[in-house]
Amino acid sequence: MTTVLLALAAALAYGSSDFIGGLVSRRGSAWSVAVVVQLSSAVVATVAALVLGGAPSAADLTWAVLGGVGSGVGVGFLFRGLGSGRMAVVAPVSAVGAALLPVAVGILLTGWPPLAVVLAVATGIPGIWLVSRVADAPDPAGAHGGSRGSGLTDGLLAGVGFGVLFAALDQVSDGAGLWATATTQAASTVTAAGLAVATGSVWWPLPRTIWAAAWAGPLSSVALLCFLMATQQGSLTVAALLSSLYPATTIVLAVLALRERIHRAQLLGLLLCGVTVGLVAVG
Repeated sequence: MTTVLLALAAALAYGSSDFIGGLVSRRGSAWSVAVVVQLSSAVVATVAALVLGGAPSAADLTWAVLGGVGSGVGVGFLFRGLGSGRMAVVAPVSAVGAALLPVAVGILLTGWPPLAVVLAVATGIPGIWLVSRVADAPDPAGAHGGSRGSGLTDGLLAGVGFGVLFAALDQVSDGAGLWATATTQAASTVTAAGLAVATGSVWWPLPRTIWAAAWAGPLSSVALLCFLMATQQGSLTVAALLSSLYPATTIVLAVLALRERIHRAQLLGLLLCGVTVGLVAVG
């Protein structure tokens, strides 16, 4: 039960961080927000590492850097999608990708997973399809300027990035402590800035967004701390995949704060995405 509670707390913190980051992204460059969030998270993780310690090996740090590259890709495209698309689309799609990519890696390395995970693949594909069916739907409240794309592509790219993050961190040893986490966040910051430059986007912190975006970083660190504690109390797989329920938090906040409406086809898609994450966790 402790693992479940800690993992759900991580999902709550992750979802809140994503909501703040996505909301701030609507007022400035999503990549700039991603850099601020990851940098503030890296600072918090470094301070925590200094307090709690750890002894990462060279291999641990290598996997941590790879995870940071995935995290930078994931956070950058997630915030771009949350800022320009619909939060209720981008968040669950990224979560499904983050859950299924490690499963695919597992199939290549160890063979087919349990039946529940196979069923998750069968529900995830139509779930993503149904969510994408409302890609051209206008913003119901009209509060953000006419039609908005669904952000499906950004959600998929974010899911791949987060999938790489989870798969890489799964290779980090228990003795690495939070130093591996701090390394991951630092690499993520550099990656997000590099992608911003590559796409011709603004990456440096903007005065009108830096303080609001900085709040999302500590939330991300809290989520990661809860996640690490959950893995210490129980199964890493269960902790990681229950933490992937973070879209529920983002969606609820989007509905309450932004008055986003969820259409029937999208609702079915979201439900299938939720079933997918649940099935992967069970499997």
